[in-house]
Amino acid sequence: MRHLDVVQFAAASLQGSKTRTLLMILAMSIGVAAVVVLTALGEGARRYVVNQFSSLGTNLVLVFPGRTETAGIGPGMLLGQIPRELSLDDALALLRSRAVSRIAPLTVGSSQISKDAKNREVIVLGSTADLLAVRHMTLGRGRFLPPGDIHASESVCVLGAKINSELFGKESGVGAWVRLGDRRFRVIGIMSSQGESMGFNTDEIVIVPVASAHMLFNTSGLFRILVEAKNRDSIEQARKDAETILFARHNGEKDVTVVTQDAVLATFDRILRALTLAVGGIASISLAVAGILIMNVMLIAVSQRVQEIGLLKALGCPAAKIRTLFFTEAVLLSGIGSIAGLVIGEAGVLVIARLYPSLPVAAPWWAVLAAVATSLGTGILFSVWPARRAAQLDPVTALAGR
Repeated sequence: MRHLDVVQFAAASLQGSKTRTLLMILAMSIGVAAVVVLTALGEGARRYVVNQFSSLGTNLVLVFPGRTETAGIGPGMLLGQIPRELSLDDALALLRSRAVSRIAPLTVGSSQISKDAKNREVIVLGSTADLLAVRHMTLGRGRFLPPGDIHASESVCVLGAKINSELFGKESGVGAWVRLGDRRFRVIGIMSSQGESMGFNTDEIVIVPVASAHMLFNTSGLFRILVEAKNRDSIEQARKDAETILFARHNGEKDVTVVTQDAVLATFDRILRALTLAVGGIASISLAVAGILIMNVMLIAVSQRVQEIGLLKALGCPAAKIRTLFFTEAVLLSGIGSIAGLVIGEAGVLVIARLYPSLPVAAPWWAVLAAVATSLGTGILFSVWPARRAAQLDPVTALAGR
């Protein structure tokens, strides 16, 4: 038999049992689709995190109060000690490093903002004029926080786009006065609409000078310090300088955590890639189940096609060719199931993308190749036993239907 004849014979055999064929194709396609959809979700989560960190800024070094050890907890916390606060003078001291271009100290709190009869809870972010450049934020109207002494507590604020629309409608709030807590602030600028960033909506924040935020929340510590290195080559030096400067300022105590943006991103990237591989592996189990189904159904098919196999062997068809016929059937089933699974999986990915547009879901190429290869591999692997059983039938006994 020619190769084309083998394929035609296998295809005709599959068409002769349409219900059985459709069930096996469905089982294989569900497995492939599951791998595609789950790995697409994992890859989408990874890309989302990467995009969020990219929007945070470039060439950044992050300074946190408290020391984060390998176990994720500092020894002082076990003794009930509170981490030493970062101060505005700590932030200013970081500018002594030649590798540092700008710094943006951050204080975060929640307060009620009100204008006439309108009021709502908002996130208040205290910082300096350099925050705009460090965070790559864009201003829509007016001006940003005034430069100068970061210890000066001016009663001015910059509103997020959504806050401005809720308080002033379609009008610009620049020049108006609003109340934050028990203090009045004059609106000097409106941010452009920028959406979600690092867990909160930047359109729903109010930015005030850091010293004003300290007075508003009756605190003196900083939540974070964003340090911008002069270039990518200076990031590691900026990190080392920040550790050295703060170590000296804090009386020789290592009570702060200094990490680079790239290091944090690399950690998240490793975690999410491992998660993607894990969910892909779990989904591929369904392909093994589908392979077992193919084996069981083909074993039944052998018993139902005993006379057909006996006739082929009586006509001189060798055992190897009989095995090839069954292998070809398995390849056709797995191939069609793989293609159907890819179509179903990509359709599922499109639906998820429509439902969650902020999540950049996309199945990685290696997952698609692995799903197809696993589908074909399991189909062929689990067809070995039925093919050998068919090839070992005695032609006389098989023709007799026994």
